[in-house]
Amino acid sequence: MPQTTHYRICPLCEACCGLEIKVQDGAVTHIRGDANDPFSQGYICPKAVALKDLHDDPDRLRTPLIKRNGRHEPATWDEAFAEIARRLQTLQAAHGRHAVAVAVGNPTVHKYGLMSYFPKLARVLGTRNVFSASSLDQVPKQLSCGLMFGHWMTVPVPDISRTQLLVVIGANPLASNGSMWTVPDFKGKAKALQARGGRLVVVDPRRTETAAVADAHHAIRPGADVFFLAAMVHTLFANGWERLGAVSEWVAGVEDVRRAVSAFTPEAVAVRCGIAADTIVELTRALAHTERAAVYARIGTCTQTFGTLASWLVDVLNVLTGHLDVPGGVMFPKAAAFASNTLGTSGSGRGIATGRHASRVSGAPEVMGEQPITCLAEEIETAGQDQVRALITVATNPVLSAPNGPRISRALASLDFMVSVDIYLNETTRHADVILPGLSPLQDDHFDMMFAQLSWRNHARYSAPVLPLEDRPAEWQILLKLAAIAQGQPADVDVNAIDDAQFAKDVQRQFGPHADTVLQATQGLSGPQRLLELVLRTGPYGDEFGRKPDGLTLAKVQAASSGIDLGELQPRVPELLRTPSGKIELAPPALLADLPRAWADLQTPAPELVVIGRRDVRSNNSWMHNLPLLAKGPMRCTALVHPSDAARLQLQAGKLARISNASGQIEAQVEISADMMPGVVSLPHGWGHDLPGSQLTLAAQRPGVNLNVLLDDSQRDPLSGNAVLSGVAIQIQPIL
Repeated sequence: MPQTTHYRICPLCEACCGLEIKVQDGAVTHIRGDANDPFSQGYICPKAVALKDLHDDPDRLRTPLIKRNGRHEPATWDEAFAEIARRLQTLQAAHGRHAVAVAVGNPTVHKYGLMSYFPKLARVLGTRNVFSASSLDQVPKQLSCGLMFGHWMTVPVPDISRTQLLVVIGANPLASNGSMWTVPDFKGKAKALQARGGRLVVVDPRRTETAAVADAHHAIRPGADVFFLAAMVHTLFANGWERLGAVSEWVAGVEDVRRAVSAFTPEAVAVRCGIAADTIVELTRALAHTERAAVYARIGTCTQTFGTLASWLVDVLNVLTGHLDVPGGVMFPKAAAFASNTLGTSGSGRGIATGRHASRVSGAPEVMGEQPITCLAEEIETAGQDQVRALITVATNPVLSAPNGPRISRALASLDFMVSVDIYLNETTRHADVILPGLSPLQDDHFDMMFAQLSWRNHARYSAPVLPLEDRPAEWQILLKLAAIAQGQPADVDVNAIDDAQFAKDVQRQFGPHADTVLQATQGLSGPQRLLELVLRTGPYGDEFGRKPDGLTLAKVQAASSGIDLGELQPRVPELLRTPSGKIELAPPALLADLPRAWADLQTPAPELVVIGRRDVRSNNSWMHNLPLLAKGPMRCTALVHPSDAARLQLQAGKLARISNASGQIEAQVEISADMMPGVVSLPHGWGHDLPGSQLTLAAQRPGVNLNVLLDDSQRDPLSGNAVLSGVAIQIQPIL
């Protein structure tokens, strides 16, 4: 057969790079960056090339598994769904809707079928026990932005192509290619910033890959970001440097913020931050007096007990220096589809709400319709009404990715029933009674639902399947079948008929007298593709079903194999605001009320030695360690230790050390590095592939250790429920 060329968005990290993929005789022969992609412009990282390894991985599941007599055995799809119907419906009838929990993981956002149909499953189940990976690293940012701007996904991102000063706090975009900021080839963009006379400044406990190319690096004590940021805001007010710029007409609460940070002087926070007061003042001065500047912070600032406060103060800084919603500052993308801040009445809305219910055991408030994933084990273990007895997981591995993984593993083993939608038999899914395998990304079509809302440049890109679909259900059909079973329908129910009926009902409700026109225009489509046609055509760039002939349709986006460039970010305030007041709420009461907690903590001494996580360009959480291309090379699951700490503690490079605290202990290989701040140890997240019953052959050869054994699952940011993963106190000693 002749060689064919295909174009696809990479589904392996938030950068979403465009790929050019060569296929011959049904096999991928070559993967490289798509030079014509208007968004990623030919850039890729090693993960993209490993897509072939993922598709070909002999450990990747191709058929359902049912656990019989303690062992997972292959089954047909009919057998698998029949087993689910038999056991799930009985359990629901006996124990009620809250007895079934659902948990969803990071890979879901790279599958628009899963992303668009998982809410349908959760809604049908009607359970308050909904968990996701969001409460491990991102809810604080979404909560603070929701309170300020009115929607969870209204997140400002740096306009990196036009800025002159970029301050990066607790983030490593050179390794991650952005996180809640979709920015492929960050290194190239940073070099371009510097070439035009701009500066990159990094604030981080480690001299990261990003810090290594920066113009300045300031090491900060983990967990001290809230103090550092509050002191910068204080410095603005103390020197009269605050200015609101283009958004001045739409900002409320400036004086409330002034009063709230009055005690956080640079001198008061310097020792705890490990950054001199003069340095805090000078960085604030530079930010205030640079015409085009932006502050960006990410996982390091989110994964701590003050995650929401730190996330909020980042955007307070951007607002008060006049850098919000202006070219070269932080701006709001306008996605072609699925963005709630492009829908409805512009300029105001209902805002967000939290705490509509609380977790049964700890009383943790609901945020974004979810409970903290750190509550999962206790909800399973604790007897009583609404105790979780069954769990459905979708592309998630909390045994490795969440705090106190051993406890989660024990809890999962005690469930009455568990179903997993996943491509691997891993540390979590080994507990499942039924595993339903999803598709290889190369067999699936895709459109970015989420990351286009966080992108450095506006675009619309569609990915057709690269390789033929096997004779089995698509992932959206799997979720819809599970939802139908949860409603009491038989296992052989026709999910396509259910989808058609639901779509027609939704269209009738949304379009009323024009519903027939919409249904006619979407004939021949089904599932997420039909939904995509609808939201593209009614979105901010859409053709409105013929009313705007030059607008977008699914066919137009499909025809542009490398995607459609929708231009640089543009000012969007007040149009995108969805707060009830129609203002940017600079001083949300819940956040002001939490600042005294930070002030009280500032008065206590910091731990002598703490641990933080680490990003690696060849890894992404827990699920890429089984791919040969990414697994080769030096061992990456090492404990980075500063030379002075190594000498004091008698640690040797290449030797094992025991790392422990009240939560647990692990043994890790020591790597001595001057890149670390003294008093800080760094271990990567998502390792520990040595648990019995999993089927990750290559990963098990170099399993690494699970950092999350050291993390207390009762510790979280009280506002967002986000887990505390960073700045956790430890002891470390050599193993002789």
